[in-house]
Amino acid sequence: MKGNGNSRGSPRRIPEVLSLDDQARLLAQLDLSDSSGIRARAILRLLLDTGLRASELINLQVRDLDFSSGRLWVRQGKGRKDRGLFFNGQCGEALQAWLAVRLSSGNHLFTSLDGRKPICGRWLRRFVKNLGERIGAPWLHVHSLRHCFGSDLFAKTRNLVLVQQALGHASIQTTTIYTHISQPELESALKNLREGE
Repeated sequence: MKGNGNSRGSPRRIPEVLSLDDQARLLAQLDLSDSSGIRARAILRLLLDTGLRASELINLQVRDLDFSSGRLWVRQGKGRKDRGLFFNGQCGEALQAWLAVRLSSGNHLFTSLDGRKPICGRWLRRFVKNLGERIGAPWLHVHSLRHCFGSDLFAKTRNLVLVQQALGHASIQTTTIYTHISQPELESALKNLREGE
C-alpha cells in the first residue's frame, strides 16, 4: 500500500511538451526536396495540428479527408464513436503535397515510399524520436506531439470541453492535465508578484 494517503495511486505525471519555437525547429529539420521529407512534413503537421494518436494516423484513409471543408474523420472502429476534426491551411497544403507524390492508389493515406504498404508504428516511433534528438529533445515520442496539440489548443481557447472533444477523451478528467501544462495567467502572476515592492 502506498504511504502518501492517496488511495488512487500517485498522481499523473505532467508530460513534457515542445514550445511553438521548438515545434518550428522540428519541422525545419525536414528536407522537402524528396518524397520522404514531404511525407514527413504531412505526418508532423497532422500530429501537431490535430492531436491524432499514432494508431489513428496509421489507419487514416484518403477518403477521411475533405479538403473543401478542411475536415478529417477519425474512424474509431466497431463500438467506438468516430470524431470529426479540422485541419488548417498549412496542414492542408502539406497533405496535398504528399498526395501529389504518393505512389500508392490504396486506401491508406500514409504508406511506404514505394506505396506497397502502410507505415507501421515502429517506423513512426523511430522517426519522431530521431527528430527529437536532432533538436535536443531526446524524450520526444509520438504521444508527446498529441500532448503538444492539447496544450496549445487549451492555451489558445481556455476551453477544456473543446480540447476533450478534439482529443476524443471519454472523460474530461483525462483532459484536465492540460490545465497544468498551460498556465500563462499563473506564470504572469507569479513572475510579477513582487514587482514594485
